Amino acid sequence: MAGIRDGDQSMATLLYDRLFPVVDHTVYRVFGRRESDHDDLIQSAFEQIVITLSRRSFARACSLRTWASTVTSHVALNALRSRRRERRVFDRTVDVRSDLGMATGDPERDVVARATIDRVRGELTAMRPDRAETVFLHDVLGHDLAEIALTTGVSIAAAQSRLVRGRRELHERLSKSALGDRP
Repeated sequence: MAGIRDGDQSMATLLYDRLFPVVDHTVYRVFGRRESDHDDLIQSAFEQIVITLSRRSFARACSLRTWASTVTSHVALNALRSRRRERRVFDRTVDVRSDLGMATGDPERDVVARATIDRVRGELTAMRPDRAETVFLHDVLGHDLAEIALTTGVSIAAAQSRLVRGRRELHERLSKSALGDRP
């Protein structure tokens, strides 16, 4: 670590060789697959590791590999959160029909589909935020429960509970609003 702080290239290479498997595996575990920016995330993790070592912030309370895995987890989770913020899911300027391939050529059917999507969107925004987020991440974006748990900072069991309760709440809300629409 002193060699890293002093800028010794051979120590940096040794550190990289020693920690690469841990960093690579941690990034893979957070995303559940190799993303297109996998190598960039590894580089960002190593940048954070070197910065932290040069600031002498590594307290040696755990092994270097465990600490590197923790730093890498933070980098990967921040990237995952950033991606989530970048998604403009409820952007009303986007034509939902064309995005979902729903333009059928039948104007009446298209209007009904658009109204249904708007109704679901409205009910999701009226729900408890933690449940709505979990339902959306799982059922719309296709994230698995482990990924949702990591992203939201809860256990897998809590994420599953939020998903079940959120689905139930959404179903109840949609049923009530459908009954309210009938003459």
